[in-house]
Amino acid sequence: MSKVYSFKTVQNLKISLEEAWDFFSSPKNLQKITPENLGFKITSKFHGEKMYPGQIIEYTVKPILGIPLYWMTEITHVNEKKYFVDEQRYGPYSMWHHQHHFRETSNGIEMTDIVHYKIPFGFLGDIAHQLFIKKQLKHIFDYRYKIVEKLFSE
Repeated sequence: MSKVYSFKTVQNLKISLEEAWDFFSSPKNLQKITPENLGFKITSKFHGEKMYPGQIIEYTVKPILGIPLYWMTEITHVNEKKYFVDEQRYGPYSMWHHQHHFRETSNGIEMTDIVHYKIPFGFLGDIAHQLFIKKQLKHIFDYRYKIVEKLFSE
């Protein structure tokens, strides 16, 4: 049986809470902050402009050898300008629970991501996690950090 993994990232941005919330609560901006080599593409036809509880977002992603995978997440919780949560309903993980928190500070906002996830295939999934999945997730969130810095420093 595979274990549940987690990680946390924190980023400070010199923007208003409103600017941060407007950008990150819009599904159309997901592609802007995802590495191009993952081939991330939203396929939902009616996913709305802003996130809301119960919203389904469907997309394809090519995390391994350019092979497209279908991924469906549901926005399960939204507390306007404070946090939202997306959970995988169908996709590459046995479990994916991603919290996005926003907090005003004296210099702008502090944005925190907390992710809990589980790899399928039991101990083989744990081996895959050590060999490449952990590194790939770090690459995705490092990329996101850099792109967000660039987007909001201009």
